[in-house]
Amino acid sequence: MSTRLAKIFTSHPAKVGETYFGHMAFAAWFSSRLLMAAGAALVHAFLPFLFETTASRIVRELYERTHNRGSHVTKEPVALMDRA
Repeated sequence: MSTRLAKIFTSHPAKVGETYFGHMAFAAWFSSRLLMAAGAALVHAFLPFLFETTASRIVRELYERTHNRGSHVTKEPVALMDRA
């Protein structure tokens, strides 16, 4: 039973070549970057002269960092266009 429970927590991190805690750290860092992008986009919504490309740059950087992770990626990714 404990082996099955451990597998629930470790199977996805193993697919992307990480330990449970390594994956936890990466996911926490990733979410902090998403929060920064969301904050910049929200400020930009009201003050369009601020953070003109910040949110799209952060999202692009996150995509570039993650698009080839793991064994579940089977096709060539499509390039993202800069919309900001």
